Amino acid sequence: MRKLSMLLVPGLVAVSLAAAPVLTSAYAAGSDEPSSPPKSDTSTKKGKKKSSSVSDPKFLAAYRTAYTTIFDNHDYTGAIGQLKSLKRDDVADVANLIGYSYRKLGDYQSSKVYYELALKDDPNHVRTWQYYGLWQLEQGNREQAQYHLNKLASLAGTDSSEYRSLAAALDKPTGATLVY
Repeated sequence: MRKLSMLLVPGLVAVSLAAAPVLTSAYAAGSDEPSSPPKSDTSTKKGKKKSSSVSDPKFLAAYRTAYTTIFDNHDYTGAIGQLKSLKRDDVADVANLIGYSYRKLGDYQSSKVYYELALKDDPNHVRTWQYYGLWQLEQGNREQAQYHLNKLASLAGTDSSEYRSLAAALDKPTGATLVY
C-alpha cells in the first residue's frame, strides 16, 4: 500500500500543477467583464471537433471590438450586430455577450435564448451563470438566482468576482434597482 501511495502522490501533484495555470487564468477576471477571448477551435464536444475560426486573428479582433463596444461605449445594439456578424453564436463567450447586450436593452426573451446557447456550448461557463442569475433576479426569480449562485460557488468558489456580484444583488431587497 505504501508503494502505491508513493506512486500516486507525485502523479496527482503533477496533474494539479499542470491544471493550475488554466484554472488561474479562467477565474482571474476580478470584474464584471470577461477576461479573455473565446476558446480556440481545438476543443471537442462529443468526439466532434468544432469547425470554427475562433483562433483566427480576424475573429479575435472583431470579438475584442464588440467587447469594447459593450463595456467601454455601452452600445449594446451595435455590439449585438458586431457579435452576430461573427456567425459564431454557438461559442459560449460570444453567445453570453449577445445575451448580456439584449438584457441591458431590456429584451429579456432574446437574452434568455443567448444565455441558454452559451450554457449549451459550455455548461460551466462562469460568466454566463453570473449574468443569467442577474437576469433571473430582474425577472423576479429569486429562487432561480439562488440556484445560479450555488452553481457559481461550485464552479468558481465564493471568493470569485462573479459569485460576489450575484450574491450582492441577491442581498438587495426585492424591487431594488440593481447596478452592475
